[in-house]
Amino acid sequence: MTKEKKRVGVYICHCGGNISDVVDVEAVRAYIEKLDGVAVARKNMFMCSSDGQKMIEQDLKDGLIDSVVVASCTPKLHQGTFRGALSRAGQNIYLLEQSNIREQVSWTHTHDHAAATNKAKQLVAAAAAKAEMLEPLEPIKVKTVPCGIVIGGGIAGLRAVRDLSKWGMNVVLVEKSPFLGGRTAQLDHVFPTKEKARDLLDKLIKEVIADPKVTIYLNSQVIDGGGSLGDFFVKIEQTFRGCTEKYDLKELEDAIKDLPKDIKNEFDYGLSYRKSIWMPYEGCWPSIPAVDWENFQPEDADKVNGSGFEFQPNKEIIEVRGGSIILATGFDPYQPAQGEYGYGTIPEVITLPQLVRLMADDGPSNGRLEINEHPVRSVAFIHCVGSRQVEGINNPQPDGKVNNYCSRACCTATLQAANELKERYPDLHVFDLYQDIRTYGHGHEEYYQQASKNQILFLRYDPLNPATVRPSNGRETAVSITVKDLLTQGEEMELGVDLVVLSVGMMPRNIEQIIDIFKLPQGADRFLQEVHPKLRPVELAVEGIMLAGTCQGPMDITEATAAASAAAAKSMNILSQEYVYLNPYIARVDEDLCTGTGLCIEECSEVNAIRLENGKAVINKTICNGCGMCVAVCPNDAINIQGWTIPQYKNMVSKMLIPAQELA
Repeated sequence: MTKEKKRVGVYICHCGGNISDVVDVEAVRAYIEKLDGVAVARKNMFMCSSDGQKMIEQDLKDGLIDSVVVASCTPKLHQGTFRGALSRAGQNIYLLEQSNIREQVSWTHTHDHAAATNKAKQLVAAAAAKAEMLEPLEPIKVKTVPCGIVIGGGIAGLRAVRDLSKWGMNVVLVEKSPFLGGRTAQLDHVFPTKEKARDLLDKLIKEVIADPKVTIYLNSQVIDGGGSLGDFFVKIEQTFRGCTEKYDLKELEDAIKDLPKDIKNEFDYGLSYRKSIWMPYEGCWPSIPAVDWENFQPEDADKVNGSGFEFQPNKEIIEVRGGSIILATGFDPYQPAQGEYGYGTIPEVITLPQLVRLMADDGPSNGRLEINEHPVRSVAFIHCVGSRQVEGINNPQPDGKVNNYCSRACCTATLQAANELKERYPDLHVFDLYQDIRTYGHGHEEYYQQASKNQILFLRYDPLNPATVRPSNGRETAVSITVKDLLTQGEEMELGVDLVVLSVGMMPRNIEQIIDIFKLPQGADRFLQEVHPKLRPVELAVEGIMLAGTCQGPMDITEATAAASAAAAKSMNILSQEYVYLNPYIARVDEDLCTGTGLCIEECSEVNAIRLENGKAVINKTICNGCGMCVAVCPNDAINIQGWTIPQYKNMVSKMLIPAQELA
């Protein structure tokens, strides 16, 4: 029995000129109006406006149309808007099809208006062909697991946990390291308030650990996961830290006093050494040591005097469930290549994070400005190391790409450090070599102005002809820098300094396993990619998974915590509902045609999304992601994706194959 075709209403948007400046909207409307199945064809300056939506609602209420095509921008922006119009008119929201004639036509073919108009006609005609075959669908109802999962225990992850728990929600926090705090714990103080970083962190940690609704898993890595909006599961592998809280900290410290400090201390970015049983800093949480299983040697056990330790790296697999996931996996500072600006070959060349630890009271030199036990009388900062890289000039990363993005926070961080050095050591000579100064944040420009008052000497270099750094070879200073200064019309300058500080950028932490598990989108810069920077700035395309902090891109602490609070608010919107509703674009089996070959199960990328019952394929609605792999391999055409069926595709293609004379 042939299903009755819908009467289609087509609505074409000018997008304020974004579309109509290239596409002849009236010509498209006139052409579409003549197609079989199209009952109404209209245009509007902004279809997403109240007037545009009311136009759709009125035609539906008047009974002129059954299904709707909106030819406008990408569905990612306004699909919800137009579905709302259908809902208010009492129509099923899935009787909507959008044709993207902005990103796919007007923004792509600005050079040829006639061809763009013809392409728009074809795309809108195809959308109308599909719309006349659309069926009413019902969203998939999922009972929400009232618990949030936060991955990452830095300041952004802690802020997200605190916000969720304060709103009365249970939260699970998963942290890879044995301690909370992340990169913020390595800072001395923060700009522009000059507050102690650990004071901010300590307050946040105390709030989190005191809340009985929060469960924390340290030394834990995500190894598997799945589920969907409202009901995710995450499998974590937790490694025993080697000691427990039942022993006094003084006893534990006495027990390990004979262990050698022979491991480079990552907390000090390799400027100091630590033991194989360690704590990053006094007052960290938890305030008990952890065994570094990667570097712990069997002979180390013989040097431990006393009880409290178990030298077995036991692991436990734990599965947690939650209605939403917040990713706060953070960043890593760019690691300069061996020899880049002398790094790794000249001992007096360090990175800005290393300088921050060097200047800290509990740092490797107890706050004294010295390098290799020698005092420092002059310092040169070099900006944009590992950021704003140029292909052919800078060496690519292992994936073949250069870091051509700006890391944003490092200009202000560099100026803050330079000013602090001048305030501590007024006789110190400070040079600042930069491409551009980008002090973008509120109050950040004051650091630049203060640097000038502090007589910091600025030199501007060309990124295509960067500075060269080499040993001074017996001169008074340790390092010699040669740079052509654009501020003096390219005059070549030679600077002799005791210390070179590379202002390194941010890079996303390697979370490939999590990305693969949840099929997360990444941008060209390798950071996780939000749906839209303005409309949905902390949401991923995978519904129910949010972004917090620098896993999304370079940010300072203020921005990272603001993003974390936004992610928590978005998650709370999910977790506070008893049920959530998923799009019904999943596989559907025609039992009359299915013969139970099992080929669909073999091809399916989701575990347990399809099973055989009584010789027929059965779809698990909450696991199926609608990828269509099963459709391609079924020999009997027994499977289709709801909302994207093969007959619909065939009808679309037939309407796109329009003779040139008809398009003209």
